[in-house]
Amino acid sequence: MKILITGFDPFGGETVNPAHEAVKLLPDTIAGAEIIKLEVPTRFHRAGAVLEDAMQRHKPDAVICVGQAGGRAAITPEKVAINLMDGRIPDNAGYQPVDVPIREDGETAYFTSLPVKAMVQRMRDAGIPAAVSYTAGTYVCNYLLYTLLYLIDKKYPNVRGGFIHVPYAMEQVINKPLGTPSMDLRQIARGLETAVEAVAACG
Repeated sequence: MKILITGFDPFGGETVNPAHEAVKLLPDTIAGAEIIKLEVPTRFHRAGAVLEDAMQRHKPDAVICVGQAGGRAAITPEKVAINLMDGRIPDNAGYQPVDVPIREDGETAYFTSLPVKAMVQRMRDAGIPAAVSYTAGTYVCNYLLYTLLYLIDKKYPNVRGGFIHVPYAMEQVINKPLGTPSMDLRQIARGLETAVEAVAACG
């Protein structure tokens, strides 16, 4: 089994993105599955192109995209993506769409094909805060999840795919308001590893 795992580069004035930093910490094999790690740009359109190219090259059995959700206190696999780009801030190319559909020929929404509840249970069993999320927002994270599920629907029906949001890394909140949630990068990576184990267990 081959699993492609992506993480975004820093955005919004941050110097690190815990998504990619945690992905880099993952072992090259998890539960017998080969792990392919990829950094994607925090850019509408470009992120999707990089993802599609990687899917064509590596032909994975499953794809898990990982992104930062500042303000969340748990690792949160996403259940659904919506066909909407609406940027609270510009992306890393300066593009800030407002109420723009991602794909004119796409569904209003797509549900993940990953076992999100089993992933959450595995993480909790490992002592890591986790919960299912029912909104991936309207920024590049949702864009990439939607693009992934659109590609699966249109071109890669045998691939399973989904998205996991992770909290800020601890070093990111030093100058943020007191009480801003964060998690140690190694714990984030351990959470991702256990989530991948749940995906691999589904065959």
